[in-house]
Amino acid sequence: MLMLDHRKLGRELELFATDPMAGAGLPMWLPDGAAARHAVEEYLREEERRAGYQHVNSPPLGKKEMYLTSGHLPHYADDMFPVMALSSSPDDEFVLRPSACPHHALIYRSRGRSYRELPLRIAELGGMYRSERSGVLGGLSRVRGMWLNDAHIFVALEQVADEIAAVLRLIDAAHAKLGVKPAGLRLSLRGDGPKYVGDAAMWDRAEQILRDVLAGSGRAFVEVPGEAAFYGPKIDIQVEDAGGREMTLSTIQVDFHQPARFDLEYVDSAGERQRPVMIHRSLVGSMERLFAYLIEVHDGAFPFWYAPRQLQVLPISSGQDGAAADFAKAAVRAGLRAEVVHEGSVSARVRRSAQQRVPYVAIIGPAEASSGQVSLRPRNAPGLAPMPSGEVLRRLVSEADPH
Repeated sequence: MLMLDHRKLGRELELFATDPMAGAGLPMWLPDGAAARHAVEEYLREEERRAGYQHVNSPPLGKKEMYLTSGHLPHYADDMFPVMALSSSPDDEFVLRPSACPHHALIYRSRGRSYRELPLRIAELGGMYRSERSGVLGGLSRVRGMWLNDAHIFVALEQVADEIAAVLRLIDAAHAKLGVKPAGLRLSLRGDGPKYVGDAAMWDRAEQILRDVLAGSGRAFVEVPGEAAFYGPKIDIQVEDAGGREMTLSTIQVDFHQPARFDLEYVDSAGERQRPVMIHRSLVGSMERLFAYLIEVHDGAFPFWYAPRQLQVLPISSGQDGAAADFAKAAVRAGLRAEVVHEGSVSARVRRSAQQRVPYVAIIGPAEASSGQVSLRPRNAPGLAPMPSGEVLRRLVSEADPH
């Protein structure tokens, strides 16, 4: 099997770049890579919105006190950047965030909450920073700065199981749409040692909830002690990369610890104050790790809806430049990522489009220009008979909608 490398493909297709001056593990997204990424981000946000999530924004850093409260500094400090002291005052010590859960806990407690608001689903695509060792950094797969598809769901205890089942269905749908190859489920449990916070009863309850949800779903899973987060057990959704290797892409975690640490409450139907449970979930992980996977598994030939260049328009000669420009402008107005390509012979331009993994080429010659038609050629397929330009656009716009 030919082993694909997303770093090589990323350079060839001009998706992302790295530079020692920017720093190791801090990739820069080039226009084509950013276009593909933004299409995926928009899809995820809309799917989350339809599933009842509310989107928020929070800062990429916070006070040291917040991470002491959450437990990250006592239990996760090896993966965090050092504390930044802006003055001699302890009030002026800040940390780049490794995850958004402390901020989302503060958003939850920004006002009083009622049981009628639960489940409260808070989502954010935000910057996270982790102090990875230089020896393990590589392309997009292991980075120090990432954008994480993150969400935290605040629920009553009796709602936890149903909410986790709903998250699993949402993950299934997102993976199928992106072209992700599933490879099974792991139930990651606590192990021995000082890594894990809280008492045994808290862990037993959280682990049993996840075990029951997985068993009820009829899905096969394996239990892996010692792989839980420091604050709770998790379901790891495994996928298979282009080389047949297994990796974790998505996670669901149950957390009793941080709601207690941040003193989160809601008022139940009897007027009593109760503690919510916090579910951490990511549909696809970070954009960087996701695209390291997608670039390789698709050999850079992304599905049409998130291909960076969806359509290239090729006039046969300069006499069709005006018709080609008009068609490309109409495609852009319709929401497609389209451009006109002039340089080289038609056959050379078609070959270059194939090398760039462009899904569709629209060829406009004298006959097409005079009749308002285009000849559409799909990637890796025979060309189609000329069609009216409006019909072509309707077809492509429909195909570009991932929902």
